[in-house]
Amino acid sequence: MSTIRWTETNTPRSARWHSESATPPPRRVIGADDRMKADTAHRLACEGTALLWRGDFQNARQLLHAMGRRIDRKPPQQSDSPPESFHLHRRARSHRARVLGRLLVLLDEDHCLDLRRAPDVRQACAEAYGPPSEPMAVSLTELLGVVGAHQWRKKGVEVPALGARIHPHYGVFSPVRGEYVDLVAQAPLPASAVRRAGRRTALDLGTGTGVLAAVLARRGLDHVVATDISPRALACARENVRRLHLTRRIDIVGPGLFPDRRAHLVVCNPPWIPARPTSAVEHGVYDSGSSMLRSFLDGLTAHLEPGGEGWLILSDLAEHLGLRTRSELLADIEAAGLHVVDRANTRPRHPRARDTADPLHAARAAEVTSLWRLVSD
Repeated sequence: MSTIRWTETNTPRSARWHSESATPPPRRVIGADDRMKADTAHRLACEGTALLWRGDFQNARQLLHAMGRRIDRKPPQQSDSPPESFHLHRRARSHRARVLGRLLVLLDEDHCLDLRRAPDVRQACAEAYGPPSEPMAVSLTELLGVVGAHQWRKKGVEVPALGARIHPHYGVFSPVRGEYVDLVAQAPLPASAVRRAGRRTALDLGTGTGVLAAVLARRGLDHVVATDISPRALACARENVRRLHLTRRIDIVGPGLFPDRRAHLVVCNPPWIPARPTSAVEHGVYDSGSSMLRSFLDGLTAHLEPGGEGWLILSDLAEHLGLRTRSELLADIEAAGLHVVDRANTRPRHPRARDTADPLHAARAAEVTSLWRLVSD
């Protein structure tokens, strides 16, 4: 168990350290309160000193924003090379997260935040961290993410393809980008799943919130088995399936990628960018070495019923960033003993695709998300 230590009113103190991004505990921690100036906080955080906040909660948020503005005064480095631009962008974001992550708060043994004007974060923390047991120090940026995720979990995300809301959990990729959901809702089902007299089956690999499994069930698939490697995602998918009254048609199993069975349709929406994730949430976006993508392709034939299809939902953003080529993707498909029978494309609708201030705007503006229909050779 990681621990942080600091001195308060001449008394040595300690608390358990928790970081969702696996950041090691800071070596030096000092107390900070409403008297702390933003310039001082920014300098200390850049030097590696963590600030354990003991003042007003709303002032802590203002200090965090002020520190962020000071970081942003230095524009990130630019490059004409798309891969280099991506790596410089990630490095700048990593630096920003590292510095801002040094403003800490202390959660009591019941997850209570004992600061003036602090919200009640106990339920949000219990959902993200599990039952409370002892005092725990976390970064303020992480806690704000936990509180934001709690609000999304309560409110849910409207999914037009379902005519219902999906409720994401903390650490589970939210289906806010609905274009990939629409592709699955509109693609023609394989003939083996349309003409079959018996049960028509599907697998949803890496289900996340369970949104694609629900879409497949609503499209008439009799039995959908959804998998994920993340316990948080499995719990989230089960809750959403219950909310949608689809428990008789959808089984959530795992942790793992492929279940021990075949199906007429196997769907996978792997993370789109072949880079190393640095936090729990980033596992929905970054796939180090394209490992999940290749695992899906390599295992697909062994899990298809005769006449079945695999649906790969994948953005080409990595291609525009110079992180993967189209020929490499096609070579991986061929090496897995598969060939493409059709492909449906859609353009992104999210605001970042139109944000000209985004350092990766050129790649985002050119992005296309595709549903590749694959069959065995």
